[in-house]
Amino acid sequence: MFRRKTHDFGAQGKTFLPALALTLLITSLAGSSCRADDLLSVYQLALQSAPELRAAGFKLEVGEAQKGQAFGQLLPQISGVANWSENSLNLVATSATQNYTGTRYFVSLTQSLMDFAKFWEWRRTHSLERQLDAERTNAQNTLIYEVTRRYFAILDAQDQLRLTNHERQMYEQLSEQINVLFSKQLAKITDVYEVESRLDQIKADEIEAESQLVTARQSLSEQTNAPPLELAPLRKQVVFQALDGKLEDWLEVARSENPMVTAQHLAVESAENEVAVKKSRYLPVVDLQLYFYDTDTGYQNVRTGHYQNQVAALNVNVPIFNGGSTTAAVSEAQSKAALAREEREAKTRALIKETSEAFTLSNANAKRIEATEKALSSAQKSQQAMLTSFNYGVKSIREVLEAVQHEHKTERELSRAKYNYIVNRMRFQKAIGAISEDNLLEINGWLQE
Repeated sequence: MFRRKTHDFGAQGKTFLPALALTLLITSLAGSSCRADDLLSVYQLALQSAPELRAAGFKLEVGEAQKGQAFGQLLPQISGVANWSENSLNLVATSATQNYTGTRYFVSLTQSLMDFAKFWEWRRTHSLERQLDAERTNAQNTLIYEVTRRYFAILDAQDQLRLTNHERQMYEQLSEQINVLFSKQLAKITDVYEVESRLDQIKADEIEAESQLVTARQSLSEQTNAPPLELAPLRKQVVFQALDGKLEDWLEVARSENPMVTAQHLAVESAENEVAVKKSRYLPVVDLQLYFYDTDTGYQNVRTGHYQNQVAALNVNVPIFNGGSTTAAVSEAQSKAALAREEREAKTRALIKETSEAFTLSNANAKRIEATEKALSSAQKSQQAMLTSFNYGVKSIREVLEAVQHEHKTERELSRAKYNYIVNRMRFQKAIGAISEDNLLEINGWLQE
């Protein structure tokens, strides 16, 4: 009687184990004997070696320093000069020589009373600092999302390879048994060719699945700057719930809370302040100056009587014409501000699309998981029924192969839907600006210990 072997490898399956799959298997066993990395441990590795995040931190430090420089220009500017000299004066007419020491002291204080360019420059750097802070927050959020996406991309690739391997094994067993039936003239040659054709196709799919797993591992290694180890898999008892709320409400949250859009708003504000800086170059500048002068030597260190001078002055500088450079600078700043506004609009539209897609796909994945679980149960029963019917000569080998293929396809879709749900959920959290390490902690609880 024709019976399906569920666990034994056929002879053909023993000989066909690609070298890459064998390498991955050995690596997996070696890694599991040491330890398995969960999502939090992988995130810690990525956090320690994230050049984008460190670069965002350095940019923020640059912005803070620029803000300090701009604010410092609004405060009093104090300078002092001290001079001591040893002098020798030769009088040619009388052939007399005088040797003496000279001293000169000068202290000056200047305070801007009206300088709009300095004020708007301080406002610009204040906006820039807040913009860079928002960009650093966005870099942190992106890192959390990328670690999650690449982690589950590996789990997905592992599942696809495992299920493809299992499907190949079943085809190999069917091939062995149909050849036995053919040798006894109980099966047609077309049945033999049909099974061989499916087996060749699944071998090609297996090679592609192996390549995808290697690519996924390399992607995570790039993020963590460490070779990928065995990853903790997803538990089977996870409940995948749809996201609450209305999409329109979440879009408003994304517009107000997403750090990337916040950074774009501040970039526009900074650019508009830059326009004000350039326009201020047309306005007068008024400074208050106080200085004290003490000396006993004059011009070219000629000895004079000792005297002191104290001055309080108002300096007014009125720009009249500088060759048109101020006009050109204003035009440049206005163009940059317009560019910043267009970039903000583009980023806002992209965010709306991102939020909508993530929300819709996450909820669709939750429903798909529930439906696919039922479909998988039906597909498994259908496969068993097909095998039984084939044994009694009611169904053809092609129908059996289609049942096997449908079962494994459904199982692959169920596995992928679970990972897509997690990734799209984190993608949604990132879009609305609510992603954090708490989300990682929650998802990490969904993994096997």
